[in-house]
This record gives sequence, C-alpha cells and structure tokens, in this order.
Amino acid sequence: MRVLLAGATGLVGTQALQRLLADPRCSAVIAPSRRALAQTHARLLNPVLDFDDLATLAGGWQVDAAICALGSTMKQAGSREAFQRIDHGYPLAIARAVRGNGCEVFALNSAAGANPRSPFFYSRVKGALEQDLRALGFASLTLVRPGLIGGERTERRAGEHLASVVLGTLAPVLPRAWWINPATRVAEALVEAALNPQPGVRIVGSAELV
Repeated sequence: MRVLLAGATGLVGTQALQRLLADPRCSAVIAPSRRALAQTHARLLNPVLDFDDLATLAGGWQVDAAICALGSTMKQAGSREAFQRIDHGYPLAIARAVRGNGCEVFALNSAAGANPRSPFFYSRVKGALEQDLRALGFASLTLVRPGLIGGERTERRAGEHLASVVLGTLAPVLPRAWWINPATRVAEALVEAALNPQPGVRIVGSAELV
C-alpha cells in the first residue's frame, strides 16, 4: 500500500514513519514537510512544501491510505486563527485532496474530548475536524483520540511535562482513560488503521492506547 503521512516530524508522526518504513505491507510513504527530513529511505518520498499550498499539491498524490498526525498547541500556533488553520484547515485540505484522488482510508490523530459543541476551543476544533472528515465518505475512517501523549519531544512543553509527572504518579489509582498514552502506541494505532483498514468509522479512545 502507498501511504501519505502528514506530520512526520512530530512526536507521533516520527514513530508512525518508522513503523511504516519497517512494515512490508507498505510499499511507499509520501511524507510532506516544511523542511527536508533527516532520514532517507528507498520507499520514502519527502516533498518539501508550503502547507498553505497543500491542497493543490496533494491532488497529484496517488495513495491507498492517509495518516494525519499534524497538530499544534495554542502557544505554538500563537493565535486561535493559526491554531484553526494548522489543526483543522491543513488536515481537511489533505483529506479532501486524497479523497478526490480515490483514497478510501484515512486515520487521524485527534484528541480525547473532541466535540464540535465543546465549550473548549481546542476540543471544539478537533471535533469539527472529525465531523468534516466523516462527511467526506471514506470507506474506512479511524479517529484516534489520545489523552496526554508521552514521549521525548524536540521542544519542551512545560505544562505537558508537569501533567505527565502528575499522571504518571497517580496512574495506579486513575481510570485507564486518564493514563498517559505513549507516542509509540498512538502511532501503532494509526499505522494499523491505515494498513489494515476496517469498514466504517472507528474511534480509538485513550483507554485503548496505554
């Protein structure tokens, strides 16, 4: 299978890329990014592009499945408008482009609490994206909803670090849905959804990612 991977430089995306390249079911990976990836591989195509032109360029990519691990934080994005563009606009543009090319399989790294009617902006954006993806009519759509993702990031997020310490300490007395979700498990769920697609819409909750 030929797989598009958006967000290959992030915590989850990096893990997903390694899994895809190591899996014999995957014949090629198209991993667009703003800067060239450090890794090279015979089955890896890494278009370097401006994500604002993503929809136009993605229209030429022929893939069997797509994984979207793009995501930011309000602090990183700098504004609500920028966050909306990165976490909703870009993923939806990719989904529309590959769907228009006949792709039937899409897997999204979303977030626990995603709900288009949430009172929280972050969860509302994530929920709106899920809702818009459902409307595109993929034969197989997997919405992976991790809670706090554990792993070594290239940039330090103080709030997430503190939360991970607290949740790690309290894990024995907390429900599984509140446990830290390792990036490796999130990536595994996304890759398996792409390479072994199940019909319909499937939600993978945080309790399944521990």
